[in-house]
Amino acid sequence: MSEQGWSQRLFGGFRKTSERLAENLTGVVGTARLDDATLDEVEDALILSDLGPAAAARIRAKLAEKRFGLSIGERELKEAVAEEIAAILRPVAKPLEITAFPRPQVILVIGVNGSGKTTTIAKLAHLFQEDDYGVMLAAGDTFRAAAIGQLATWAERVGVPIVRGPEGGDPASIVFDAVKAATDAGTDALVVDTAGRLQNKRELMEELAKIRRVLGRLNPEAPHDVVLVLDATNGQNALAQIDVFKEVAGVTGLVMTKLDGTARGGVLVAAAEQYGLPIHAIGVGEKIDDLRPFDPDLVARVIAGVA
Repeated sequence: MSEQGWSQRLFGGFRKTSERLAENLTGVVGTARLDDATLDEVEDALILSDLGPAAAARIRAKLAEKRFGLSIGERELKEAVAEEIAAILRPVAKPLEITAFPRPQVILVIGVNGSGKTTTIAKLAHLFQEDDYGVMLAAGDTFRAAAIGQLATWAERVGVPIVRGPEGGDPASIVFDAVKAATDAGTDALVVDTAGRLQNKRELMEELAKIRRVLGRLNPEAPHDVVLVLDATNGQNALAQIDVFKEVAGVTGLVMTKLDGTARGGVLVAAAEQYGLPIHAIGVGEKIDDLRPFDPDLVARVIAGVA
């Protein structure tokens, strides 16, 4: 897909988010003086659009600092909001790069069931392949037979090898075998699926701790990345997931999926403001090339509705 095609897909995907923000900004139309009352309306609109209180307050303060008392039109206001959103997003826009030596770079992918975790793993593998990296997958979510089968299907579709075990098998053992296989094959990146159940945090924490111990014996640097996949349709609930997974797994970066089906894409800004974790990529669709590295300036303009 061309960059122009991706931009159009992104604008289409975020349409619900930008329309929601525009709807919430209906009190600030035409030309308005940027006084306290107008700024209050802008701040309320940003909160209602899932950007979160902290990001909304920061954007309000910046608008007041730069433009207080000046007349501002609707388009100019949207562009000013887009610039302040971009200022929040730029520091966290960091592609997931393969830099580990010795290889492989081990990437644990975590997230609740239904977040799009398994398809995201396949899409990450595809992105790495586009950059000429060798990729292997590991089916570490043995809790659900469907997860193993789904990942195997994607591995075949993308054309990468997969290490898998039986349903109910020991995830740490599978990861151990996968690291050995990836090392022997000289693979650049090993992407590991993990269980997504949050009902029992203790079990999940113990399972991930065991995986970490096993990895540590093979490569003290591994895992090099712990990537949390978030479903944008969850809105502010996605932030609660970051809290939990930071505690149980030591999250190092985020991928946000399903931005094409929600009016809650503003939660991306809330996550950046609240946690400062790298946002590696975003997804707007089910196709294999619908995951792309995170472009903060483009996303800011999309959220603000500035074509």
